[in-house]
Amino acid sequence: MTTTSAPTTPLVNYRKDYAPTPFIVDTIDLEFFLEEEDTRVRATMAVRRNPASSAEGADLVLDGEELTHVSVSMDGEVLSADAYTVSESALSIHAPSDSFQLVTEVRINPRGNTALSGLYKTGANYCTQCEAEGFRRITWYLDRPDVMAKFTTYIEGDKAANPVMLSNGNCVGRGDLEGDRHWTRWEDPFKKPSYLFALVAGDLSCHADSFTTRSGRDVKLEIYVEPQNIEKCAHAMASLKKSMTWDEETFGLEYDLDQFMIVAVDDFNMGAMENKGLNVFNSSCVLANPETATDANYMAIEAVIAHEYFHNWTGNRVTCRDWFQLTLKEGLTVFRDQQFSSDMNSPAVERIENVRGLRGRQFAEDAGPMAHPIRPESYIEMNNFYTSTVYEKGSEVIRMYNTLLGSEGFRKGMDLYFERHDGQAVTCDDFRAAMADANEVDLTQFERWYLQGGTPRLKVSSSYDPGAKTFQLTLEQSCPATPDMEHKEPFYAPISLGLLAPNGKPMPLQLEGESTPGETTRVLALRESARSFTFVGVDSQPVASILRNFSAPMIVEYERPSSEYAFLMAHDEDPFNRWDAGQQFATELLLEGIARLQSGQSWEVPEAFVDAFEKTLDDPTLEGSLKAMALSLPGEGWLADRMEVSDPVLVHEVRSMARRQLAERLRPKFQRTYEDNQTPGAYEFDVDSVGRRSIANLSLAYIAALEDPQAIELCVERFTSANNMTDSIAALSCLASIPGSAREEALASFYAQWKHEPLVLNKWFTVQACCDLPDVTSRVAALLEHPDFTLKNPNRARSLIAAYAMMNPGAFHAADGSGYSFLSACVIEMDGINPQIASRLIDPLLRWRRLDVGRQEILQAELRRILEVPNLSKDVFEKASKALD
Repeated sequence: MTTTSAPTTPLVNYRKDYAPTPFIVDTIDLEFFLEEEDTRVRATMAVRRNPASSAEGADLVLDGEELTHVSVSMDGEVLSADAYTVSESALSIHAPSDSFQLVTEVRINPRGNTALSGLYKTGANYCTQCEAEGFRRITWYLDRPDVMAKFTTYIEGDKAANPVMLSNGNCVGRGDLEGDRHWTRWEDPFKKPSYLFALVAGDLSCHADSFTTRSGRDVKLEIYVEPQNIEKCAHAMASLKKSMTWDEETFGLEYDLDQFMIVAVDDFNMGAMENKGLNVFNSSCVLANPETATDANYMAIEAVIAHEYFHNWTGNRVTCRDWFQLTLKEGLTVFRDQQFSSDMNSPAVERIENVRGLRGRQFAEDAGPMAHPIRPESYIEMNNFYTSTVYEKGSEVIRMYNTLLGSEGFRKGMDLYFERHDGQAVTCDDFRAAMADANEVDLTQFERWYLQGGTPRLKVSSSYDPGAKTFQLTLEQSCPATPDMEHKEPFYAPISLGLLAPNGKPMPLQLEGESTPGETTRVLALRESARSFTFVGVDSQPVASILRNFSAPMIVEYERPSSEYAFLMAHDEDPFNRWDAGQQFATELLLEGIARLQSGQSWEVPEAFVDAFEKTLDDPTLEGSLKAMALSLPGEGWLADRMEVSDPVLVHEVRSMARRQLAERLRPKFQRTYEDNQTPGAYEFDVDSVGRRSIANLSLAYIAALEDPQAIELCVERFTSANNMTDSIAALSCLASIPGSAREEALASFYAQWKHEPLVLNKWFTVQACCDLPDVTSRVAALLEHPDFTLKNPNRARSLIAAYAMMNPGAFHAADGSGYSFLSACVIEMDGINPQIASRLIDPLLRWRRLDVGRQEILQAELRRILEVPNLSKDVFEKASKALD
């Protein structure tokens, strides 16, 4: 055996370099002998050369990381020392035959695995996380998604410590052993890549149910949690059964195993993982009851349960050829879970929530140093590309297929995709080809959404000819340069629009050359850099409603008077654009306020906006959640990104000023809205109740912005009388930003009540991280020393550090750089514990180019400080180095 060390310079992986693997693994039989610091793993693999590979005579190179090599044998013979080479990252078998059985044995340390990748021990339980490249931390293997094998898993462990031992597929055997140990064996009949492998063992309780598929098969449904959480599983189970029904009804997709299992764990890097038949979830995405979970938690659980279940077909049965194709499974499955959530709840609210998230996270990503297309061209660390671009923008690209082809055409494309590729590892091009072929359309240009990063701009101009009764609309598209690409070709984009008459009624739309008017909303296919469309039979000057339902992920640039925004807020039949008109109106006036304060002038919210705002508040036709969204001012990040030189502190000041002025002018109406939307009695999770709580708590937040004794008293009353977490945390959040005894008493009371509930305690940390107090940075730093704070739990770290840096920009971007210094210190410490989480935490430090020179210099110094850390992970190295390029 030869031993070599791994290279120190991180390697860049390129999509263009993809080549089929030289070897195929047909089957792998895994044996685990569980011990928390010394687990033995034996792998028996049936291996053969890949006829699709051109690498004739190549060595077999298996991936590995943090493994203690024990032995390797081929076809029953222990290999001689010169027959293989072991390095820190690979086991190379020299000149193997064309087909053989390979047996390897390694030792791993689950308890010492703080990276939470591979097999690790969390509390009293064992758990795995293998996506993207965690399986190599379990055993030597071809750890790439295009190697698909049938897995069997034997698990042996202490019976008292691990009464439950689970893996993928169906349980085919179990029994007792000497020494108070026992075993189970699992068999997955479907081929899968290694990233979908899962193992869980520990002392867990089971919430069981069943589901009968449309073909009449009974499927066992099991949710495993720690015993103290067994009463918090009902909502997750109900969400799972809804998801299974919806996928059958909407896409004709039926579950394919005898049982479907979910395990909830506290220590987990991601939200959840779709391992075949054994989904592992962050406990925050499973556990809920009215006392501990908010309405937002309930909705998130429903969506995430659906997302992971939907992966059974879009991700598991058909998976990615390579990790550059990640959006193939994630963008598609996000679109599916968004459609599901829209059907289960309010479609308008769901769409607005989706776009708010996209604009807040993904648009910022497009404008930063890590900008990339939904299908990246290169990466150093794949974990860095589980991004909003790949997921959320990827889902918008899938939505555009649906918009262009219609729901029936999209379903035809999906059916053909599964017919062609079930059981395969494929590419985004294969999906696009299925959509094109099923509908007999040319989608060649549509590939540009996969090739080009950045957020396109849609410039709109219009003119009305009263004599000819025509309305001409000119659309021009462009896309800013990104670090990877200077010039962009025109996208193929569906532009949904409508025209409103002066009385607010929608106009039937008839384009020049058409014989009759059509619907009041239509989709224009924009392929060119610029194109004009002329509508005929337009009797009066219309108001254009552009990009309805946000039909393409673009930024609209349309110079129009503020009166048109107010008009659309009152009359647009498209709920999304009605909301967006208010956001654009508010954005323009807030940016004007920022400019006036920068020039030393005074500023007040214009009366026209107050009037439009008041009409929305008074509108009885608006559902509560939709009204609350319409009355929420644009986010600080969105506003800062609209400035030539961003000043997050001034943005926060002006936005807070606007909130106070609106509260002062409309206080009686906020008070009445708050009182009219109480939800007495037992908690109910339905559209009406959620909407009432949403608008009531938004009204409370506006009143609390005044910080007078009456406002404080109202918040305290809400906090002390709340019978659900939604109302309790809303009131606590208001009080947390008002210095004084009421604040301290409420925080102390909340902690005393919930200190033994980890997920609720995370909310307590987040409320303080996001509060609007002048010394919040020092308060957050002090909370790092709290006995209940730990960097080893990702949820806890995110609840304090990420919440502060990402959700409190006015404090984080303090001119003295204290926020930057705090975060860089946290990133450095976290990198030695869990590089994936450290890489997520660094994001607020990356976009320094948009700031003033003083802040730029501080941020650059902090990034250099991080890069100078010895043994820095490639996760953090990639982001910090790209930010300074």
